[in-house]
Amino acid sequence: MNLELESYVAQILKDIRERGIEAVKEYSRKFDGYDGEFLVSEKEFEEAERQIPEKDKEIIKRTIERIRFYHEKQLESDKLYIKNASLYGIIYKPIRRIGIYVPGGKPLPSTLIMAGVPAKVAGVKEIAVTTPPKNGKINPYILYVAKLLGIEEVYKLGGIQAIGAMAYGIGMKKVDKIFGPGNRFVNEAKRQVFGVVGIDSLAGPSEIAVIADETANKEYVLYDLLSQLEHGKGSKAWLLTTSKELAEYCRKNGIEVVVCESLEECAEKANEIAPEHLEIITKEPLKLVDLIENAGAIYLGEYTPVPAADYFLGVNHVLPTGGAAKFSGVLTVMDFMKRISLAYVSREEFLSERYLGIRLAEIEGMEMHRKSMEVRR
Repeated sequence: MNLELESYVAQILKDIRERGIEAVKEYSRKFDGYDGEFLVSEKEFEEAERQIPEKDKEIIKRTIERIRFYHEKQLESDKLYIKNASLYGIIYKPIRRIGIYVPGGKPLPSTLIMAGVPAKVAGVKEIAVTTPPKNGKINPYILYVAKLLGIEEVYKLGGIQAIGAMAYGIGMKKVDKIFGPGNRFVNEAKRQVFGVVGIDSLAGPSEIAVIADETANKEYVLYDLLSQLEHGKGSKAWLLTTSKELAEYCRKNGIEVVVCESLEECAEKANEIAPEHLEIITKEPLKLVDLIENAGAIYLGEYTPVPAADYFLGVNHVLPTGGAAKFSGVLTVMDFMKRISLAYVSREEFLSERYLGIRLAEIEGMEMHRKSMEVRR
C-alpha cells in the first residue's frame, strides 16, 4: 500500500510540475469539487469576520496573546565571540517565505494559530496558507485567524495539489518551507517535495500516554485518554499505571493499559513508546521528569490536560508522532529561522594558523584548497 501511495502521489506531483496551473485546477475540481479563484478575496475576509460572534473573537484574540507570549520566550540572540582578534559565531535569520497547510474536514483554526504565531514571532515576511474549500468557501474562523495574524495570502486549495502548488510555485510564489499536518496523501506529498522545499515534519495520528498512580482522579485520566482518540482512525492512547483499580476502570472503557511495578518502570515504558503527548498525574510528578527522555511534550499534574495544551496554554501542539520523539521535538520559533555560521578572521590569526588547513588539504589531495590558503600574505 505504501508503494501504491508513493506512486500515486508522485504521478500527481509530476503532472503538476509539467502542466502547472491547469493540473492544479483539474485536481481541485476532482478532489475538492472547486472550480473558482484560489486566492481568497478581501471581500471574503470581511464576510468571514462578520459571521463570527464577538465572544468568539475575544476568545481567539486572547488565545493568540497567550501563544505569542510563550513563543516570544524562545527567541535566541546571535551567538558571537572574539578570539585572537577574529570574530566567530552563529547568527539567526528568519525564513523569508513559508507555506502553512490547514487540513479540511473539521475546521482547525488552532492549526493556523500554532504555526502562524511562531512564524510571526520569528520574523517571517511572507506566509501563504492553503486549506481545502467546503462548498466553495473557507471556514470563517480560519480566515479570521489569518487576518489577526496579518496573513493576506489564503488559498482555497487542499490535498496533494496544495503541496505541489506551494513547493513548485504554481498559482503562487514558491515557498521555502511547508508547515502543517494533513492526511496520508498530504504527508506523502510533503515527503516527496522535501529537498525542493523544507518541511516541518511528517505528522501522523495523535497519541497520548498517561503515567498515573493511585492518587490520580480516574475520570480526569480517562477523559484525557479519550480526548486524543477523538482525533480519529489510527489515534493511540496508553495508560501506564501502578494502580490496578485505575487500570481496570480505563481498560473497561477500551483503553490500552500497562500495569507496572513502579513509577520508574512506567517512565521506562513511556520512553519506549516515545508518545506525542505524555501526561504525568502522580503525587509528585516533577520527580519523574528527569527519567523521561522521549516525549513530544510532558504535561504535569491534574490541571494540565492535553486538550488545554492543544488550544490555550501557550505551548505548541505541533509535536512528533509515531516514535519520532526519539529524535525530534516540538515546533518552536527556531523552526522558522535558519542558523548561519559567521567568521571574520584577522590577518594575524590566519597567517599563524593556516598551516593546519594547508596540511589537511595536502592529505586530501585538494590542490586549489591548499593554494587558496598559501597565496595570502
